[in-house]
Amino acid sequence: MKRDLDLIRELLLQLEPRPVPETGIEWLASEACPVTGRSTAEIGYHLSLLEQAGFVDAGGPDVGIRQGVSGIAFRGLSWAGHDFLESVRNPDVWNKTRKVTTAVGGMTVQLLADLAKGFIKRQIEDHTGVKL
Repeated sequence: MKRDLDLIRELLLQLEPRPVPETGIEWLASEACPVTGRSTAEIGYHLSLLEQAGFVDAGGPDVGIRQGVSGIAFRGLSWAGHDFLESVRNPDVWNKTRKVTTAVGGMTVQLLADLAKGFIKRQIEDHTGVKL
């Protein structure tokens, strides 16, 4: 399955406001994160990618995988997950970033975040006159 950055962003936007589970960790099945037009298999795969990228706190290596259930163990977003989401949260910044990504034929998540941060820096400079 191909990584879909739009789905990654959408899932992070959904996960961010989730309360910390009372047990400290919860099993987050794909069905708990519905995205219109996306299958539970796509969502499960991308939740797994969020875990692999270190964007979610999955509770450590002892949590494991549930047989036959698509999803991840979840405690919340990690520091890296929050930072990435902050760089792509603004829809205008996201659209500009995706336009460049499409034009160049793709890029890594780190380059995408760096590009988004560049657009944010430009907005800050335009609003404040302060060069970053």
